[in-house]
Amino acid sequence: MKCDTAKDGPLAGLKVIDCATVFAGPLSAMVLGDFGADVIKIEHPDGDALRKMGAAKDGHGLWWKVTGRNKRAIVLDLHDGDGKEVFKALVKDADVLVENFRTGTLERWGLGWETLSEINPRLVMLRVTGFGQTGPYKHRAGFGTIAEAFSGFAHVTGEASGPPTLPPFGLADGVAAYHGVFAIMFAIYERDVQGSGKGQYIDLSLYEPLFSLLGAQASTYDQTGVIQNRTGNRSVNNAPRNAYKTKDGRYVALSAAAPSITRRVLELTGGKAVAEDPRFATNMGRVQHVEEVDGIVGGWIGRHTLAEVLDAFDKAEAAIGPVYDVAQILDDPQYQARESVTTIADKDLGPLRMQNVFPRLSRTPGRIKHGGPRIGEHSQDVLEQMVRDGKIDAALGERVLAWAKQKTKG
Repeated sequence: MKCDTAKDGPLAGLKVIDCATVFAGPLSAMVLGDFGADVIKIEHPDGDALRKMGAAKDGHGLWWKVTGRNKRAIVLDLHDGDGKEVFKALVKDADVLVENFRTGTLERWGLGWETLSEINPRLVMLRVTGFGQTGPYKHRAGFGTIAEAFSGFAHVTGEASGPPTLPPFGLADGVAAYHGVFAIMFAIYERDVQGSGKGQYIDLSLYEPLFSLLGAQASTYDQTGVIQNRTGNRSVNNAPRNAYKTKDGRYVALSAAAPSITRRVLELTGGKAVAEDPRFATNMGRVQHVEEVDGIVGGWIGRHTLAEVLDAFDKAEAAIGPVYDVAQILDDPQYQARESVTTIADKDLGPLRMQNVFPRLSRTPGRIKHGGPRIGEHSQDVLEQMVRDGKIDAALGERVLAWAKQKTKG
C-alpha cells in the first residue's frame, strides 16, 4: 500500500502491535501512532490497567485517553488457542511488537521471540521490563518507582537534609518509552535502509535509560571516589541555580551556567561590584560560595514581583522562567501560540484538551486522530479485515469476535 506520508505521517504504512500495559510500552506505541503508524492495541477483556489509573470523568480514564490515542483496540486472550492464533496472524506481517510482560512470560505461553521471529523474520520486538531480559534480577517485578530508586535518581533528588525524593509522575517509564521509540527506529533503519531485511528484539529495562541521563556520576566516582548527594534545587556544577520566591509569592527557576549570562544575572541582582567579585568568577567558585550567591540573587528576586523579575531578566538577556502549574500552562501565550496543548473531539467526553504531538516535523508532522478508544472498540473491524485478507479463516474470526463481544458486552 502506497501512503501519502505528508498527509498520513512519516510512519504511514508501519504496522505496530501493542500488547503492553500501563505506561512505558504503551507510550512508545503512542508516539509511533502519533506519527502515522497503524497501532493495534491488544488488551485482556478487563482492559489495560491505565484505563482506571488517575483522574476520570464519567468513568473514562483521562490518562488512558492520552496514552491510548491513535490506537485501534481489540481484545484477545493470549492464553487461549484461538487468541494465540489471531495474535500470531497479526504478528506475521507486523513491523513492530511492543510488550512488557515479565521476563519469560511470553515464552511460557509459546509466544516468545524464537517463535515469533520464525513466524515473521522482519519483526522488531520491543521488550520492556523492570530489570531487563538478563541478569540475576531479570525475573523480578519492576515498576517505574523501583527504577527511579534503583537507577540512583531518587538518591540525588530532594533537600540535603531530607529523604530521597521520588517524582510525582511516571518519569522512569517516560524516559524508557522514548528510548524504546528511537531503538525501534534504529532497528527499522538497519532492516530497511541498510538492507539486512532482518528484525531483532530490543531488551529495554526501565532503570538503564534513567541511569544514562544522570550524567558522569559513574565516571566521577570511578576517578575521584566522590558520590553525588542531594542538594535540593541547587546544582553541584554551577551557581546560581535554584527556585526563588518572588515578592508576590510566585516562584521562578534560574540556571546561569554560561559565564556571560552569569555576569548579567549578578550585575542585575547585585551590581557591578558583585559581578566582578573574584570569588564568583568561576562555576566552582560560585558553588563554593553558594550561600552568598543565593542570598544576592534570591534577595533581589524576593523584593520584586513575578512580572518585574521576568521583565528585568528579559531586558538583561538572562534566562529565567516561572514555575507553572497546569492551569498557568494552559493560560500562557507561548503554549497557546505553539498549540502545545491541542483540543480533540472525543466520542466519550466531547472537546478534550491534551498535550500535542512532539517533536514537530516541518513537512510530515504527527497528528492526533482520536483519543484512547473503548475496550475492544475495533475488534470487529480488525478481525473482519483479517478474514478478508485471508490471514485467518472466517470460522476463527467469528469465534474470537463472538468471545470479544461477550466479554466486553459490546
